[in-house]
Amino acid sequence: MKTFADFGIELNGASGAEVRTTCPRCSHTRKKAKARCLSVNTADRVWYCHHCDWRGSLKAGEESASNPPKRFLKPAFTKPNEVPPVVRDWFAKRGVPENIVARHCIALETVYIPQVEGELPCLAFPYLRDGEVVNVKYRSLEGKHFRQVKDAEKILYGLDDLTEDWTIIVEGECDKLALEVAGITNVVSVPDGAPPAGSKPKGPKFDYLVTSAEQLDRLTKIVLAIDNDAAGTTLEEELARRLGPERCWRVTWPAGCKDANDVLMTHGPDVLARYTTNAKPYPIEGIFEVADVANDVMALYEQGLPRGVSTGSPSVDGRYTVRPGELTLVTGIPSHGKSEWLDWLMIQLAVLHGWVFAVCSPENFPLARHIAKLAEEHVGRPFRVGPSERMTPLDLSLSLQWVHDHFVFIAPEDSITIDSLLTKAKSLVARRGIRGLVIDPWNEFDHRRPINMAETEHISECLGKIRRFARNHGVHVWLVAHPQKLYRIKGKYPVPTPYDISGSAHFRNKADNCLTVWRDENEPDKPVKLFVQKIRFREVGKIGVIDLRWNHLNGRYEERG
Repeated sequence: MKTFADFGIELNGASGAEVRTTCPRCSHTRKKAKARCLSVNTADRVWYCHHCDWRGSLKAGEESASNPPKRFLKPAFTKPNEVPPVVRDWFAKRGVPENIVARHCIALETVYIPQVEGELPCLAFPYLRDGEVVNVKYRSLEGKHFRQVKDAEKILYGLDDLTEDWTIIVEGECDKLALEVAGITNVVSVPDGAPPAGSKPKGPKFDYLVTSAEQLDRLTKIVLAIDNDAAGTTLEEELARRLGPERCWRVTWPAGCKDANDVLMTHGPDVLARYTTNAKPYPIEGIFEVADVANDVMALYEQGLPRGVSTGSPSVDGRYTVRPGELTLVTGIPSHGKSEWLDWLMIQLAVLHGWVFAVCSPENFPLARHIAKLAEEHVGRPFRVGPSERMTPLDLSLSLQWVHDHFVFIAPEDSITIDSLLTKAKSLVARRGIRGLVIDPWNEFDHRRPINMAETEHISECLGKIRRFARNHGVHVWLVAHPQKLYRIKGKYPVPTPYDISGSAHFRNKADNCLTVWRDENEPDKPVKLFVQKIRFREVGKIGVIDLRWNHLNGRYEERG
């Protein structure tokens, strides 16, 4: 039997269910190399790194060793001794004086620009952290062509200026410099601008929130001073979702001005400073004014009430769609396919809409087996050897990368609580941009409560926390809860309802949507039935029953017929 030392894990004689130590895979690559990010359970002989997701057991070995910490290229950049005249004149036209340009070491370089497939004279904006240049962003002097150093680390521009417990986030480097003209230096800019209007940003677009997390996590107030256009709205919403709307404020620029630099040029530095000072709290659940939602009301009037996104199944869409910010309760008799149906639904939403999911499913461990099931549903061919054609090694390899891009798993602990789960989920909103959270099942969590608190009160409090998390962060949450013991009627189990879940009627009352997965155990060839038993908002779906055919070869749910 191997020991932890065989995997490079140093315990220094410690033992127990929760030993924290450094990670041999990622700690040496990080600024805080001594941070104890690796959790080791010496009793169960397993480990998990909270930073790089490395995990494994002494029995099975490493479970996820295919994604080593990324190595970033350090760019070659020489800080200029003086501001070149052409650079000085370029910024002067935008109201930014030479001394501010000099402070930020902005240089003039001729570099290759992919958009024009040739070299152009460019402004070079160095991105610094602790005085070290970790990236350089180039902007052509003529036109608006951009590029950054390939394989360099993405961080916020102006990160070293974060010296307070608050900051202003803008969309471009010139906007940061404009605010400095107005006397405000505690400002950072996103490195890649805004995503396309109305898109669902994902992947590396927001990596800078992870690489700058140490500086961002300590902030108590974040003012979003983003561009006044559709793309800027998308960026603002995603930043607020990932950073936490409870600590975000937002700036509304004056009519005719798109961004901070426009305000500086049109109205001057005093007006620019005043608009940032007058920023208003970002709307969060339960705290709002009519002015905060007036535009939303007009949009509803003009465009109608928005449905949830499609599940990819016409028959399911007719009764149930998935809208971010809602809580769906899923129940059903054990072995009737609740978790299997949720796996299928997540695959559908990831394929169709690019959603990323966090999954805490103790009943689906070991993790390797659960990932194999997801790969099987994604590929559409069996994972195991059998009479049907099996997925190829290449199929599996490609699917594993796809699952890695769209799923992250929260390892169950001996006493995991809803509070600790939601804390991890909030960090995954920032780190991975999750749109869905699966809690499967309710009874696997630690539900110890104060002696003077009734069970129904505890359930109501937990469900309220889950629902607030969903709405505040734009994440759809699926909560699986088993019904209490049911008795057969004429040889069949009845269809359970949310009221059959042990503990409280709050399971039905607090949920936005309630679903039950049921099948006839005596006639397994009959369709699986999905009972939609509650829909809070009629534009999302309607109550009814859906018949689906379960394909046992690949785990997919298909249209009947």
